[in-house]
Formats: sequence, C-alpha cells, structure tokens
Amino acid sequence: MSTLPVILPPILYILPILLAVAFFTLIERKVLGYMQHRKGPNIIGPFGILQPIADGVKLFIKEPIRPATSSQMLFLLAPMTALTLAMIMWIPIPMPTPLSDMNLGMLFILAISSLIVYTILTSGWASNSKYALIGALRAVAQTISYEVTMALIILCTIFFSGSFSLSGFLTSQKFSSIIFPTIPLAAMWLISILAETNRAPFDLTEGESELVSGFNVEYAGGPFALFFLAEYANILMMSTITVIIFLGSLLPILTPTLLIMSKASAMSLFFLWVRASYPRFRYDQLMHLVWKNFLPLTLALVLWHISLPLSLSINPPFL
Repeated sequence: MSTLPVILPPILYILPILLAVAFFTLIERKVLGYMQHRKGPNIIGPFGILQPIADGVKLFIKEPIRPATSSQMLFLLAPMTALTLAMIMWIPIPMPTPLSDMNLGMLFILAISSLIVYTILTSGWASNSKYALIGALRAVAQTISYEVTMALIILCTIFFSGSFSLSGFLTSQKFSSIIFPTIPLAAMWLISILAETNRAPFDLTEGESELVSGFNVEYAGGPFALFFLAEYANILMMSTITVIIFLGSLLPILTPTLLIMSKASAMSLFFLWVRASYPRFRYDQLMHLVWKNFLPLTLALVLWHISLPLSLSINPPFL
C-alpha cells in the first residue's frame, strides 16, 4: 500500500495520453478520408469509433517476428524505450498541473527528445538488415539536423518569456501570445516539428516507396505498435509544446487546461492537413532547407535578440 501513492499519479497521467493517442489515429484516418473524398473507418463500432481498439488488439495478439540474425535484446528494447521516452517528455507539461514542476522544463523536453534518436538507431542496427540500417541513419540525420534549429528557436522564445519553465511561458503570455512578434520563428518551428516527428512531407525515414518503412521494417505485432504509439505521442507532444510556446494567451471563457487542449487538438489537425496536401520532399531538399535556410536565419535571430538588450543598455533611447 505504501507504493500506491508513488505509482498512481504517473499511471493516471499516462493513461489519458495513451487513450488520446489511440483515438488520434482514428481522427487521422477520418480526416484523411474526408479530405481525399473517401470513407474512413465506419464498420467497427458506431461511426467506427472502436477501430483503435480493434487495431490494438490485432497488433498485440499478432505473432511477433524476430529475425534470427538480429540482436535479440536490443531488438526488443528499442520500441519499449521509444514509448517510455515519449511518455517521460510529458512530465513537465501543465495539464492542468505538471507531474513535476521543473524550473528547466523546456531543456528537459529537449534532452529527452534527443534521446529518441538512440532508439531509432538501435532499432535499425539491432535488426541486422541493410534496409533498416539505411532507414535508421536517414532518420538520425534528419532528427539531429532539425533539433539544432528547434533549440535555437526555443532559445529566442526564452528571451521573450524570461523563463525556462513551461508555466513561465504561460504566465508571460497571459494577455498576448508570443506568436505575434515571432511569426518567422513560429513558421520555422512548425516546419521543424513536422521533420522532427517524421511526418509528411518529411516522412523520408519511413518512405514506403524507397525504404519499405525504414528503420522499423523488421518489426511486427506488439513491438511495431510501440513504435506507432511513440510516434503519435510525439505528435501530440509537439502540438502541446507549440501551443505553450507560441499560443499561450488565456481567454476568460475557458479554463487554462481546456484552452490548451483545444488549441493542441487544432494544432494536431495541422499535421493531418499537411499530410493530405503535400508530396514528400527529396532528401537533398530536406537537408538544404535546414542547413542552408533555417540555421542561418535562426542564428541571426538569436544574435539579434542577444545584442538588442545590450545595445539598449549601452545607448538607452531618448525618452
């Protein structure tokens, strides 16, 4: 009984996230079906609402396939680690109160998100397959590249909010959102989170026409489902972070939690709209965009935000 108060809050925190991830897959298929003039899931349950449960049951009772030449321990550890890290990133999110109120919550999220790269690389290497390894290397290169610009963008927004904690971002935007003076940063951030979560048009790590699902090509059943849940949990996570960083102003008609949830839901629909509308980038276009365009711009904005207060303190404006 003494361990119950310790393990109960994380369980109650994780279960709604997993439930939201499951039904987000249903919403994605419904929205894509609507935008492409076809029917989405509509058989299992009323209006197909039980389809996520059917998919989960099918995947977890399916016989897992383990390549004989693979590294068995790492092969099974990679998907479990991916989902675990995806859940850990939610710890400092104020929904309505964080599981742990960290002063450096934003840096914590960046650190954990960078560790997900190791799960992708481990899964590709442990599969002992050239296709999986190539997919893993492409995924790692893509993720690391866009993490650089994401970190610089977050650094710029920290200058505006004056805090590294997520609650500090919300407090600083009580009357006005940061997005208004930082529209270029917000645009680059939206594109970067698409690439960070391996979503279309940057889904080069799982390009079926090129790599036959990329780093997770050898996975099936339950381990594949864990990778699937981790990917969609990261989508919801990035949507929530976007709302907290750029769209955190409060309205008196809604509670802060309800407002964040509604904005995060709308931001998640942005991922679906982009997937249904745009073709996949070439890999050279993906890298050219981040290294030749986003990185110089974000570096220039960071230097500008650093130098502006210094110049004002040395030469204060005439009042």
